[in-house]
Amino acid sequence: MKKIIELQSEEVEYTLKISPRARRLRLAIYGDGNFIVTAPRRLSIRAIDNFIISKSSWIIKKLTYFKNNPSLKSKPLSTQEDKKNYQKYKESARSLVRERLEHFIQIYNLRFKQVSIRNQKTRWGSCSQKANLNFNYKIVFLPAKLADYIIVHELCHLQELNHSLRFWNLVAQTIPDYVQIRKELKHSNIEAVIL
Repeated sequence: MKKIIELQSEEVEYTLKISPRARRLRLAIYGDGNFIVTAPRRLSIRAIDNFIISKSSWIIKKLTYFKNNPSLKSKPLSTQEDKKNYQKYKESARSLVRERLEHFIQIYNLRFKQVSIRNQKTRWGSCSQKANLNFNYKIVFLPAKLADYIIVHELCHLQELNHSLRFWNLVAQTIPDYVQIRKELKHSNIEAVIL
């Protein structure tokens, strides 16, 4: 059902889906501006609205992002492993990652063997002991600063294959606000817009 809620003095329309299989509330904002809330059957409308209001900053930020980036309208983001989307956006993601890697390796003077673009469910990226870098194809949907953070994070693992202070100091050389960006990325989850 369609509903309207006021968030930060702005009326926001969303679609409420009550699901007997849902265990928790889930907010999803898609590239075409659709805002969908999936809720367990047992929750009251008041509890749902209170949760949405508590996430108002995140919601407004995502809605504004897609509104200001109309080219993303045809790119729905979902948690399903959509092979069609993966095939469609894999090369765009590869181009983005390679371009940014070329920029950052000049700063870090690090070398990798190969770059793979994957359709992963729970990870944005990884670095192997063999110096291979892997990235989720959905990186192409992220704001530039979040994508850069993921790329730098994996690149720095080429030197420090851990999350030690030395590793974070390395990341901070080009991403000084990495702590804030990590928080933003956590709120974005793997699809960039699912909470």
